[in-house]
Amino acid sequence: MRVSTPADMPIPQSKSRHRVVLVTGPSGAGRSTAINTLEDLGFEVIDNLPISLLPRLLEGGGLTRPLALGLDVRNRDFSVNGVIEVIDDLTRDPNHDAEVLYLDCAPDVLIRRYSETRRRHPLASAETAQDGVAREIDLLGPIRARADILIDTSEMTPHDLRDDIERWFAKGREADMALSVHSFSYKRGMPRGVDMVFDVRFLANPYWDESLRALDGTDSRVQGYVQNDPRFAAFFQKVLELTLLLLPAYQDEGKKHLAIAFGCTGGQHRSVTLAEILSKALAEHNWPVSIRHRELERRQSGI
Repeated sequence: MRVSTPADMPIPQSKSRHRVVLVTGPSGAGRSTAINTLEDLGFEVIDNLPISLLPRLLEGGGLTRPLALGLDVRNRDFSVNGVIEVIDDLTRDPNHDAEVLYLDCAPDVLIRRYSETRRRHPLASAETAQDGVAREIDLLGPIRARADILIDTSEMTPHDLRDDIERWFAKGREADMALSVHSFSYKRGMPRGVDMVFDVRFLANPYWDESLRALDGTDSRVQGYVQNDPRFAAFFQKVLELTLLLLPAYQDEGKKHLAIAFGCTGGQHRSVTLAEILSKALAEHNWPVSIRHRELERRQSGI
């Protein structure tokens, strides 16, 4: 049966989904920096809102901007089960598009940050910061596992973190899957939060060429050296084909952030080369992509 609609009767429009970002992570990992950056990007920000008041806030209407909520153990009624319940409720709610942004950090870095600021840890008021850090990381484990975007701030300055937040949440990015390509050194361990990792230590190493040793994989001479390895072309082609195959599938599944990483011995030549070349190839296929060279950034910042 066809139903006619009078010309003067407005056709109901589907209500747009309201974006809600839950920002959390261990104390000292950079939550305040993330919250402040989101506010600068146009989000309405509420920090340390009691979890019990969140349903009333969302049901009350009147929100005209995307919402960022800061949650941590200092919230008056904080509980892991309570946060998980909020995540589940928002995920099922057709009126909201929810994301969990988790700021992670290595325990030793968190301890150092607390010792430098001489602040007491919120979960160890009468104990050492080490006790509080360990307790909080263990407590937040289930929430970390539900993160849509996980940023490890262990080796980041506040400026680095701000740049990363802007990459993921700048206007117009909410419809895209945030894609990043990383390079790293196996000597310093694998980066946290990456989804696909490729070991490129089998390729010819420019380090052994004295004219290239002081350069890095952003230099065309280093890239040419790596690309001249007979195994490079076939390897890179398969990596590119695999990546292009998987990206739409991850996007269809609703994944908000995908990180691809290349590792080599020093994180200076081969991994940087592959990250640079793959990023360029993905951009040519119209995928917005950001790039991070962990060891080069450490060297530049003196870490």
